[in-house]
Parts: sequence; C-alpha cells; structure tokens
Amino acid sequence: MSDHQPIGALEATVVPRFAGLGTFARIPAIDAVPDYDIAVLGVPFDGGTSYRPGARFGPMGVRQASRHLRPRFHVELETAPLEQVQVVDAGDVPCTPYSIDDAVQQIEGFAREVVGNRDRRLVTIGGDHTVALPMLRAARDKYGPIALIHFDAHLDTWDTYFKAPITHGTVFRRAFEEGLLAEEKSIHVGIRGPIYDQLDLVDDASFGFRVIRAGDLDTLGIDGAVDAVRRRVGDAPVYLSIDIDVLDPAFAPGTGTPEMGGLSSRELLHLLRRLDGLNLIGADVVETAPAYDHAEITCVAAATVAFDLITLMSKTEVRKPDPSAAAPA
Repeated sequence: MSDHQPIGALEATVVPRFAGLGTFARIPAIDAVPDYDIAVLGVPFDGGTSYRPGARFGPMGVRQASRHLRPRFHVELETAPLEQVQVVDAGDVPCTPYSIDDAVQQIEGFAREVVGNRDRRLVTIGGDHTVALPMLRAARDKYGPIALIHFDAHLDTWDTYFKAPITHGTVFRRAFEEGLLAEEKSIHVGIRGPIYDQLDLVDDASFGFRVIRAGDLDTLGIDGAVDAVRRRVGDAPVYLSIDIDVLDPAFAPGTGTPEMGGLSSRELLHLLRRLDGLNLIGADVVETAPAYDHAEITCVAAATVAFDLITLMSKTEVRKPDPSAAAPA
C-alpha cells in the first residue's frame, strides 16, 4: 500500500459530476501523486476484432460514463476504496492501430512501465480482448502462473482466425501455450452462443479450463457459481478478465459480438462482489464499443464493473506465491 495519504476523486458536492477532470471517476492522473497502488489504464486498440469494430473508443466512453459513479464508498462491499489505496488514471497506451504484433508489444511494455518494480495493480479498460494477452504476459513475470477468471459470451481459445494467431478470439489459447496460466486453475463464466465446431470445446477443455455457461446459472444459482469459481482458483494469483458481452444485449448493446441469452447486470455484479478476498493481481474490462451503445447503457455497465474491480483490489494486498511451497521435498 502507498505510504502517502491517498488522494481521492474530485468531490461531487463541490464540482458537479458532469464537470471537472476527464479521468476515470475523476480520480487523480498518474503524474498528480507521488506514488500509487492501482492504476486505471486505457488501451484503445481493436485491431483484433472479428465482427464489429469500435472498441478503440471504449476507454473514452467508459471514462465519460464513470462521471456518474460515486466512488467515495462502495455500499455492497462496505469499504471506501479511495481512502484505502491510491488509485490513479494512467491515461491510454499509445499503440499502433495497424499491426497487432506491434500493438501487443507496445501494450505490454507500457503496462510494465506503469507497474514498475512494485506490487502495483492495473485495471485495464479496452479495447478488444486482444489486450488481455500482453497484460497476462506482464503479470506472469511478476507473479508466476496465473489463475484466470474469464467472464465472456465466447471461449476466446480459437487457434487462428483468417490465419492470424493473435486476435480477440485466440488470446487465451496463446496464454496457455506460453505457460502464462496456472494448471487447472482457470474458468470461463457466462459462455453461450454458437461455435464453429465441437472441437472448439474439446480444445478448450484440454487447455485446463472449466466452463460455467450462462444457462448454468439457472440451476447453480449465484452461490453455486461463486463456490465453483472459488474452489477452482484457490489462493493462486488471479487475473479477472471481463468481456462486457458476457451481459445480454439488453444490458450491453454497445459491443462488437453480442450474443443472446447473457447475464443480467445484477447477476454479473452479484458474482463479482462475491469474489471478495481472492488474490486479485490484475483485471480488465474489454469490448465496450460506444458507437453501438444507447444512452450509455454499456459504458455505465463497464464503468461500474471497473469500479468494483478497483474496490475488490483495495480490500486485499497481493499475496505472492511462496517459492518454498513448490520446492521438491
């Protein structure tokens, strides 16, 4: 945690929420404080999309919608996150829109710079789901193999798409192949919709993922799903990746690949808030595409989720794996 008294968000009773700073929830910019614990990082890249482009405008739209937040106190999680830790807005990664490989390298490098050599954590706002891969690469070097909790309508474990090995639908296969993920510790939540071949499911299982489909919530309920996730990840370092299309299009129309039959906003928030206490080392909220949104429905959802992620991180310090625990007897 920061040694300095945290500087919170611009006070809405002094400056109206529709005015003032354009940072996420009007928190300080990264250069306005001497140190920080959590950074909100925008990644305006959507070169890996397979259907509707536009998530490059996600960070801008989510920041705008985040003005609506009242970040002083989180009622359900019963804490004042901005009083516990210093949270800053680190701006946007300046990455190329023309080359996926170059952009991924730029994103990873920028993330490493923001985190530095401390246990700082990132809440990344995309951008398409491609941005999760460089974030996992940067986190793996610091924390070792990571348990992934992946909220999404899609598995994102294809091999290639139009011969491209890194897209928003292939990132977690690449993460598995690169050894970024802890063995048998990762889980998808909210999966639904069509696939190209039954082999997609076979491959996904071979990578060590468990799946909680959107329809499974009807039988498992929130309690059952949360219990399954907690048992799956245990005390491993956890990265939470949330594709906003895990929500039904009724609750998140502003996204690139919407699928019917998704989670409601209330279900997603209940699931997230029940993950309190996990060893959360990083997170992202991706695939918000404001051009397809209406009345900021999707952007408000993404901003709320991002604030929940910040709050979850504020309640626990990072627990690094004990190297001696993995040493042979």
